[in-house]
Amino acid sequence: MTETDISAPPSGFDVIRGYLRTLDSSPGVYRMLDAQNRVLYVGKARNLKARVSNYSRPTGHSPRIDRMIRATASMMFLTTRTETEALLLEQNLIKQLKPRYNVLLRDDKSFPNILVAKDHGFPQIKKHRGAKKEKGAYYGPFASAGAVNRTLNQLQKVFLLRNCTDSTFEARTRPCLLYQIKRCSAPCVDHISTADYATLVGDAERFLLGKSTNVQEQLAGQMQAASDAMEFERAAALRDRIRALTQVQGSQGINPRGVPEADVIALHIDGGQACVQVFFIRAHQNWGNRDYYPRLGGTESPSEVLQAFVGQFYDNKEPPRQLILSHDIEDPDLMAEALSDKAGRKVEILVPQRGEKAELVAGATRNARESLARRMAETATQGKLLKGLAEAFELAAPPTRIEVYDNSHIQGTNAVGAMIVAGPDGLMKSQYRKFNIKGDDLTPGDDFGMMKEVMTRRFRRLIKEDPDRTGGTWPDLLLIDGGAGQVSAVREIMAEHGVGDIPMVGVAKGVDRDAGKEEFHRTGQRVTALRHNDPVLYFIQRLRDEAHRFAIGTHRAKRAKAIGATPLDDVPGVGATRKRALLAHFGSAKAVARADLGDLRAVDGISERIAETIYDYFHEKG
Repeated sequence: MTETDISAPPSGFDVIRGYLRTLDSSPGVYRMLDAQNRVLYVGKARNLKARVSNYSRPTGHSPRIDRMIRATASMMFLTTRTETEALLLEQNLIKQLKPRYNVLLRDDKSFPNILVAKDHGFPQIKKHRGAKKEKGAYYGPFASAGAVNRTLNQLQKVFLLRNCTDSTFEARTRPCLLYQIKRCSAPCVDHISTADYATLVGDAERFLLGKSTNVQEQLAGQMQAASDAMEFERAAALRDRIRALTQVQGSQGINPRGVPEADVIALHIDGGQACVQVFFIRAHQNWGNRDYYPRLGGTESPSEVLQAFVGQFYDNKEPPRQLILSHDIEDPDLMAEALSDKAGRKVEILVPQRGEKAELVAGATRNARESLARRMAETATQGKLLKGLAEAFELAAPPTRIEVYDNSHIQGTNAVGAMIVAGPDGLMKSQYRKFNIKGDDLTPGDDFGMMKEVMTRRFRRLIKEDPDRTGGTWPDLLLIDGGAGQVSAVREIMAEHGVGDIPMVGVAKGVDRDAGKEEFHRTGQRVTALRHNDPVLYFIQRLRDEAHRFAIGTHRAKRAKAIGATPLDDVPGVGATRKRALLAHFGSAKAVARADLGDLRAVDGISERIAETIYDYFHEKG
């Protein structure tokens, strides 16, 4: 019997050392992958060979980096022309691949702006989020929709600008309530001239640029002139606007005089967790703040965390002229150069030690510290609840991703399914999903059939996008709103797709349907209940109520859209104004569809060509 020599697989250090022969001193980006080709880490280097050689040495690494190196089975490299390009590529890849050992910004939503639309004689002022495709002037970003709404409310009080849609504007025949409560100048019914309204728009834009003192001085001058001319009603109206502006200036909070445009970014780390607070300063005004909780490996330095945060945060956002930071970052000059190239103008990165900027950083740091303390307390409570949930339903471990499903409809119409997600950090609202029920063969009100459709679509997508269940998108526990019937229907679908190993619980009201007497249904097990005052029961109730709230809200939005829809919406050349004229003339869309050419031509605003288009549309369909 001969002895077979089975050589051990090479260690991560050996794997990395093997690449050194093929590398040169070019700048670029490297990726470290494990034995399953999952990306462990993405990094950038001024000199790839020098940077990678650091990983080939078996000593001198933090525990986190040592674990990463030992798990490395292969590497990938991409050279760039400059280190700046490498930095930008690194941040893009981190956001796309979400490597386990990188600091990762988990919440990266876009921020709302205020838009002064310029495609109408009487510009509308409104909240805007997303791509800046509409014609007009954009002001922002604001930290939240609430901050935008507060500012819009202030602007309405002071500058009396309209916020109604163009179609509503065109349809009005008398002033709306906003005019009555002195929030609008009623341009829709010619209560103000185009020139005077343009003056209001200009004043509002100067206010948004931080020139509110100039606006106030001008208003005071106009009030005095009106008073001298004995136009006392106009003088009183101007006086009311000055008072409103004064109130706005007094309620804006921290408004730094020496900082016209900056983001103040402060970091606090405690217990292996981090909070980053971002305050938005624009036009010398505080436009709100938002906190972030980047994912850490546990041993990163503040400079490493802030470097990663800044790079990822501004990957899809325009940076301001200054970034005021609480800590130095690893490559401040390189980051400033990259952000300047992105913005097309100079971007400064500052870490102030004294003065007004240092006070701003101190305030942001205090907020970061307090926010992290609250989150850690909430996380500890959430951890206990998840552990209690695992014990109640005999799960192998506390779940890290709970998906809760519910349906909403009225007698089967406008049916929607809703999914909410919860985990160790609480509700994960960015993971919520809605499903428009499409099944044409469903009986109206067939809740079983609706739930089957939702679950089929959900698991088909999961199997397609993450068949190995490594992306963190697979649930550890499903909570279904319903009893034995719903559980059986869902279990059937899961068995068909080979995912019957995922625990599932149906949450049903008791016999008298009182909250607190919920019954829990699981396949092959008897119906159970929890103690009336059990915190886990309250937790499940909150999850179910949140799913119900989300489902109801989605259903109402769909129903409202359907109520306003008519067959005229699809007729080429018929917009909001012509649609209103046709409905006013004929009384209903059905009557429009039956009308002959002569009747259609008789409607104001309907030309012979449009009348023929409408007639052909309905008669060709018939």
